Amino acid sequence: MDHSHHTGMNNMDHNSTMPPSHHHPTTSASHSHGGEHGNMMMMPMTFYFGFKNVELLFSGLVINTAGEMAGAFVAVFLLAMFYEGLKIARESLLRKSQVSIRYNSMPVPGPNGTILMETHKTVGQQMLSFPHLLQTVLHIIQVVISYFLMLIFMTYNGYLCIAVAAGAGMGYFLFSWKKAVVVDITEHCH
Repeated sequence: MDHSHHTGMNNMDHNSTMPPSHHHPTTSASHSHGGEHGNMMMMPMTFYFGFKNVELLFSGLVINTAGEMAGAFVAVFLLAMFYEGLKIARESLLRKSQVSIRYNSMPVPGPNGTILMETHKTVGQQMLSFPHLLQTVLHIIQVVISYFLMLIFMTYNGYLCIAVAAGAGMGYFLFSWKKAVVVDITEHCH
């Protein structure tokens, strides 16, 4: 279907590796959603592999060459790895900063009418403390990075999507093996 009659389509570079975008014929300079001159890049809604005119997070950060895409791939890969490492580091810091450990024992019915004592460990943390402040700052950083990775994936660029997934996988592989597995010896259902 030929859409060349739509406004702005006749100036489109047909050699671009980005999927074609559709403009509404009613779009005028006074009803533009783009920049100050009405030139906007339409975001693709299907996956594609290309490196021409790929906007990455900010309007001034546009990928136009294979080298720029390779650099962006490495940067996104490392960002996704860092995100996974940050999640594990926060868990580790939380375990180290836990204070006020209490042990509570409760009687529970046992076999043959006997009564057993079940012990529970309660761990708390103080709100106005340096560890909690650090956890809060790290949480903010983690949330921002997670949204950046989501927005990068939403470019639908195959290379960048692979970088996010591969970086997250490599980060999990490298950092999660240190994650302590706590086995409760009083747990009866294994």
